[in-house]
Amino acid sequence: MKIVQMIGTAVLALSVASGSAQAAEKLNLILNWTPTADHAPYYYAKAQGWYEKAGIDLNIEVGKGSGVAAQKVGAGQSELGIADLATAIVARGKGADVVAVMSVYANTPQGFYWLKSSGINGAKDFPGHKIGNPPGDASRVMWPAFAKAAGIDPKAVSFVNITPQAKMASLKSKAVDIISDFYNEHDLKVREFGADLGYLPWKDVGLNPYGNSIIVNGAYLAKNEKVIDAFVKVSQKAFAACVADVNPCLDALIAATSGLDRQVQTNQWERIKEMMTDEFTVAKSLGWIDADRVKKDYELVLTMIGLDKPFDATTIVTTKFLDPSVKMDASKVKKQ
Repeated sequence: MKIVQMIGTAVLALSVASGSAQAAEKLNLILNWTPTADHAPYYYAKAQGWYEKAGIDLNIEVGKGSGVAAQKVGAGQSELGIADLATAIVARGKGADVVAVMSVYANTPQGFYWLKSSGINGAKDFPGHKIGNPPGDASRVMWPAFAKAAGIDPKAVSFVNITPQAKMASLKSKAVDIISDFYNEHDLKVREFGADLGYLPWKDVGLNPYGNSIIVNGAYLAKNEKVIDAFVKVSQKAFAACVADVNPCLDALIAATSGLDRQVQTNQWERIKEMMTDEFTVAKSLGWIDADRVKKDYELVLTMIGLDKPFDATTIVTTKFLDPSVKMDASKVKKQ
């Protein structure tokens, strides 16, 4: 009798465990690029079991550009993604069903790099030169906007397809004259090129659209708000934890990704904190997306790039899932 009871108890336990496993919602998060410091919070939260405890079985997929991430999420091939918000706006105009639920970069990380010894001194010297970046790169999608803001012909440059990992090598070998890259990797270029490095951040030509944001497929969101609410709140918590102490977060990132230099990633995170910080992320909520700024970003895309199908700018973002008690700690940001 006791044996039967023991077996019955074991079966019940297995049944409950099986039911719990089935209850976990499988989510795919496609990154904008290969994993680096700005993705550490997701790996940290996953390693800590925070997503699992929230009922989420998260898979993190290596990305190939914001444009690719926006297309894949917009087509329902991935529930979640990381994409430059302006690029997501362009994709939405092409029919991609995407909604941004949290900002990562409150300030654009976009910039162009070159060697001063090439004779380039600024954007006015870009015409006639080769810019190296991947075809899905956000800066290539947004190039017409940058060119118009800088007062040059968008067609005056040629683009060369290179991988993210090949950018610095391509610049050093002079296979290309200019590369686009995020500010979070600035220190690596300074170390490599020293005083010969030329740099122009987008904000210096008057462009500061929202950068990387967490996007979700709109149709999925409509049917699974509780799941997305849980994912956003866990991700917020993870970013706040990494701002407080990045070391455990880098431990998780490096354990899951090969070939990363810890000091390089530490330097990157210091730059990333700068880009995460603005008046809204400090006062309202970490990850906040301001509606008025989104409208300006939308108008930027509409007037300087164009949209196949214009839409209501307010429908591409929502802040309803953000926890207002989790704010960006500006005291942790080092001015560089």
